[in-house]
Amino acid sequence: MSAYWDERYGREGYYYGTQPNDFLVAQAARMAPGGRVLCLGEGEGRNAVWLAEQGYAVLAIDQSQVGLAKAAAWAAERGVRLPAQCADLADYQVTPGHWDAIVSIWCHLPDGLRRDVHRRCVRGLAPGGVIILEAYTPEQLRHRTGGPTSLDLLPTLALLREDFQGLQILHGEECERHVAEGSRHLGLSAVVQVVAQRAV
Repeated sequence: MSAYWDERYGREGYYYGTQPNDFLVAQAARMAPGGRVLCLGEGEGRNAVWLAEQGYAVLAIDQSQVGLAKAAAWAAERGVRLPAQCADLADYQVTPGHWDAIVSIWCHLPDGLRRDVHRRCVRGLAPGGVIILEAYTPEQLRHRTGGPTSLDLLPTLALLREDFQGLQILHGEECERHVAEGSRHLGLSAVVQVVAQRAV
């Protein structure tokens, strides 16, 4: 799968643009100022770079070295530091009790792997830490405006509530909204949004 993303991220320009995700921007105030943030499936770095610009200590994780190289270039252009690690989330171990926030934007994983990674993320939160997630739902298959075409990769709010058991759901919603992120996420979209917090 890394070859799939290497090929896409190897093209000229930024596959999903350089602006941060709207939902992440709207929810960022829920994160501890200057806190430690883990960005999953970060690709070319648009969300991680933006968070670094806001003063967060960010670690970007992705399986594509090509994408992370472009993230490093974008961070340098913006004048921020962005540590990154090339890793498959099937193998990546989230440090327990360490992260003030974990960000998952369009990080679509097969059902079993998604549950496993999300449980690792629950354990990885520091007290008061939050998970901020946006993903496409199965209803997105009607829109065809971005995201996976396999149902196994498209979670519902009910599934995510199960994944994040033990956390308080501060925001949980399935909705339709206009997404404009580069040329690959463009148009009316069916999404699920979650903000879940570990008790202090």
